[in-house]
Amino acid sequence: MSELQSVPARASRRTLRAGRRSGVSIVETAIALPLFLILLFGIVDVGRVLFAHTTLQHSVREAGRFAVTGRSLPGNGGPLTRVDSIVQTVVDDARPFALAPSDVRITSAFGGVGSAGGPGDMVTIAVTHHVTLITPLVGQFFPNGEYVIDVATTFKNEPFPPSQTN
Repeated sequence: MSELQSVPARASRRTLRAGRRSGVSIVETAIALPLFLILLFGIVDVGRVLFAHTTLQHSVREAGRFAVTGRSLPGNGGPLTRVDSIVQTVVDDARPFALAPSDVRITSAFGGVGSAGGPGDMVTIAVTHHVTLITPLVGQFFPNGEYVIDVATTFKNEPFPPSQTN
């Protein structure tokens, strides 16, 4: 009978060791999981910032291409001004990012801020947008947990009729 009693005793020792190992696994997981999640969300944050920068840069370039022609977009009560048309082009091309018209700055060399310039003038279109970071440990290194994206482009206006310079 002593042999029969020793078999369950050995089995219970193995179970005890296996229980200790699973306890170690839980501790290792508790240490590794937060690090993994921080890394994962940090990668997502970087991807969001790069996507926002690329999208906004594209929208500013498209607005610059539109601005140099001297054209205006049609509006509800008649054509929009050139500046409003350029701002609308930026806002439309910046989707899925909700830009406010105040986020867009248009400057010309001779007309100053808020002017699209005349024929042959240089026009600069700039956008500032804030991307809120989702990773708290990364976000603490940025003011208000936001990364500020500034994009701009400068074009020279084509020789269009001066009557279009509003």
